[in-house]
Amino acid sequence: MIALNIIKVFVPATAAFVVGILFAPMLVHYLFKYRVWKKVAGKVALDGKPAVEFEKLRMTVHAGTETKTPRMGGILIWVSVTFVTVGLWTLAQFVHTPLIEKLDFLSRSQTWIPLFALLSGALMGFLNDLFDIQPSGEGGVRLRTRLLFVTLISLFIGWWFYAKLGVTAIGIPGDGILPLGALVIPLFVLVTLSLYAGGVIDGIDGLAGGVFSTAFMAYAGIAYFQHQIDLAAFSGTLTGAILAFLWFNIPPARFWMTETGTMGLTMTLAVIAFMTDTPGNGYGVAALPIIAFPLVITVLSNIIQVISKKFYGKKVFRIAPLHHHLEAIGWPAYKVTMRYWIISIICAIVGMTIALLK
Repeated sequence: MIALNIIKVFVPATAAFVVGILFAPMLVHYLFKYRVWKKVAGKVALDGKPAVEFEKLRMTVHAGTETKTPRMGGILIWVSVTFVTVGLWTLAQFVHTPLIEKLDFLSRSQTWIPLFALLSGALMGFLNDLFDIQPSGEGGVRLRTRLLFVTLISLFIGWWFYAKLGVTAIGIPGDGILPLGALVIPLFVLVTLSLYAGGVIDGIDGLAGGVFSTAFMAYAGIAYFQHQIDLAAFSGTLTGAILAFLWFNIPPARFWMTETGTMGLTMTLAVIAFMTDTPGNGYGVAALPIIAFPLVITVLSNIIQVISKKFYGKKVFRIAPLHHHLEAIGWPAYKVTMRYWIISIICAIVGMTIALLK
């Protein structure tokens, strides 16, 4: 049984990586053919004013990449995951052997909601990216519209946790559980919005892919040891697909993840964190700030920057979020990326330990 469970996790993960590697050349071809990049370079700061320091960084470090590197690379991730998930489910309907049936990990209790979160976020992100590459350069779907979308989807998922899966508490390491009742719904919304805000980590070649793959790998391990094998297989499949994306995203990147990747992944990460909490008799939510620490520090650096500029009239960072600040003070992009990867691995190990405490 243990061997079959391991196979159930690793085969889909490997399949997603292979599918992604095979799919990438075709995706790259069409992204370049249809010039899927911003036609007008530049961005505004968090306070709505011109991002002066970012423009300096773009002209010196990232010269030309913003209008020459395709966006929508996140398509590779969710297409690969969907192909493997639905493909193994379909295969199990027609090939009735123990191994094939075992490989099917699409289940109502563990993977319906994570897959729904991934695809709903990915499709809204795709729409945003589609608007973002138009010649008008209007910057995609308005932020408040995207935030409203994430809020509504997470409200539904939070309700599903509460009403359908009976989640009414979160685990507290050392103290058992914290009863929340219906408050688990707004908590899930808050966690999802916070993770989504961390999606701006997709700003340096290879950075987001390394951080997200490590986080989902950690939750695959947590789910496995909680005997949520379908969820572990789904998390492993995500990891394999993200690693395939990362293969083509390391410097010089063939494409960027952008919203069609980050929105779906951050929403899915929130779902899996809650799935590995009381439903798995663990502490998946408590471990989330540690496992996703690079995302957390990204959000915090933005918040600190906005508050400091608004109330004190000065900036704490040259550029927010933190990874761009490190570039602005002279760190090469590859050094920022690799050190984030190292931190992500350490945080994943510590977070897994906490999530599995008994």
